[in-house]
Amino acid sequence: MIVYKKNGKKFDQSNYDYFFHNIENNLRELGYGDVSVNKKMKDLNKILYDILLKIEKPESNQKFNLNHALIHKYFNDLHDEKSEKYMIFKDYFLNFHNFCFDLPLENVISESENFKN
Repeated sequence: MIVYKKNGKKFDQSNYDYFFHNIENNLRELGYGDVSVNKKMKDLNKILYDILLKIEKPESNQKFNLNHALIHKYFNDLHDEKSEKYMIFKDYFLNFHNFCFDLPLENVISESENFKN
């Protein structure tokens, strides 16, 4: 969504539906029932918008940075920003961010499944 916005495009409803349909299918494959899937989807939607609103957006020429407070909120094991776990996590998301910004907008969702760190 951020990639689309940065490039002056609108993230259309079909992409949003595709994104959440994949999450729903994965939850069902994990064995969650209808009631649990609906609750999880509602929670995940809230988390997504929390992240989108609080993520640190880079200035024009700066590198992308993670919002440390946001990471700490959702990942209990990543409180120490100097730990090896945190550094691996940070590197993964920075690489993923760079990978997504290099993709054509039409491929951002479908090609993100092919991301290799």
